[in-house]
Amino acid sequence: MTRVDTIVAPATPPGRGGIGIVRVSGPKVPEIAAVLLGELPAARTARFARFLDARQQPLDAGLALFFPSPRSYTGEHVLELQGHGGQAVLEALVARVIELGARRAQPGEFTLRAFLNNKLDLAQAEAIADLIDAGSREAARAAMRSLQGEFSAMVRGLTDAVIDLRSHVEAAIDFPEEEIDFLADRQLSERFQAVRQHFDAIEQSARQGRLLREGMTIVIAGRPNAGKSSLLNRLTGYDAAIVTPVPGTTRDIVRERIHIDGMPLHVLDTAGLRDGADAVEAEGIRRAQEQMRHADRVLFVVDLVEDPEARAYSQERARLPAHVPVTLVLNKCDLAAGIPLADTLSGPPRVAISALTGAGMELLRGHLKDCVGFKTLEGETVSARQRHLEALARARRQVEDAEQRLHDTRAGELVAEELRGAQQALSEITGEFTSEDLLGRIFGSFCIGK
Repeated sequence: MTRVDTIVAPATPPGRGGIGIVRVSGPKVPEIAAVLLGELPAARTARFARFLDARQQPLDAGLALFFPSPRSYTGEHVLELQGHGGQAVLEALVARVIELGARRAQPGEFTLRAFLNNKLDLAQAEAIADLIDAGSREAARAAMRSLQGEFSAMVRGLTDAVIDLRSHVEAAIDFPEEEIDFLADRQLSERFQAVRQHFDAIEQSARQGRLLREGMTIVIAGRPNAGKSSLLNRLTGYDAAIVTPVPGTTRDIVRERIHIDGMPLHVLDTAGLRDGADAVEAEGIRRAQEQMRHADRVLFVVDLVEDPEARAYSQERARLPAHVPVTLVLNKCDLAAGIPLADTLSGPPRVAISALTGAGMELLRGHLKDCVGFKTLEGETVSARQRHLEALARARRQVEDAEQRLHDTRAGELVAEELRGAQQALSEITGEFTSEDLLGRIFGSFCIGK
């Protein structure tokens, strides 16, 4: 990507709509606007205009807005053409702008230019994509807080604390003749403790943000007619899966996305696990086992009336993926009096429910939240990604290693080097230090018009 190019792309999704927006950014914008509109519009003022082709015939008519550099989204000259939403009209406008010297934008290139021109940092840029993709009100609020810079401010505050530690250590290295042993200073230990507490706070908020963005994947498994599809319908609140008394009704994967207090839950209902199935049902069972290998948790449904000792789970346990945690869901508790609603003292966690009446469902929802440590932190959660958590984890490890070296060897140079690595890991979150490869991966996942 070269920032001397002028780029163009639709900023509204494909399809039929009342309004369609084409965005242009780069140094040729004033020249393109003058030809396309007949004159360059006044800065930051919406005006009605006809969008002209090479023969000076109108391709469309609508509003034109010109944002001169540097006071624009990208930090460059930007032109927005707000016309009608037909796909043919938008493509004609894009083709005309390309005739006048622009090229088609690559995915995320508008936001990449905003980042490169210091209009926002990398965490804020990612928050734009998270806001667009938000699947719940809570996720949208978290993304908006990150876009407004709250997550970046947290990271910078933590980075400043690490820099302060590093400065203290390097001062001790630079002035070894001083009578005071700075590396044995009690205040230094207190600073390390404060940094650890800072890590705790930001990681808690970031973990919640990642869960709001990505959620968890749950596979519902068990014997035929145990109530798997009824459980899916109870979780979704509507008849997402067909329920009949005939064993083997569900033969393929049924996928649904729901939310628990804003946390996305990807729920997959699968074919009943049993031997002796026909060829079609056997393929459904194979797909069920494949999905379980990629799940965050398996809900193994047991018919509490027919199988109160959960023998079905004992018989299937060897064929379940060893690395995926399991929760036993004891269904039909309304027909089995005296069964406790939860028992986690031995074996996998157990939650008794009635998919028919809804009894125990709140307990199950709370259990799923607890499994991933999700809590509703209104006003504190920010949008975060797995790479943010990985960078925070690397930075924490290096701070902990620095503290250990301080206690073991008093080797100031080694302590300072560990803290330098922690500082660099934190700077990767906001993009103060990053690689071209990382930028390509991040912005390559954006939509074209952003």
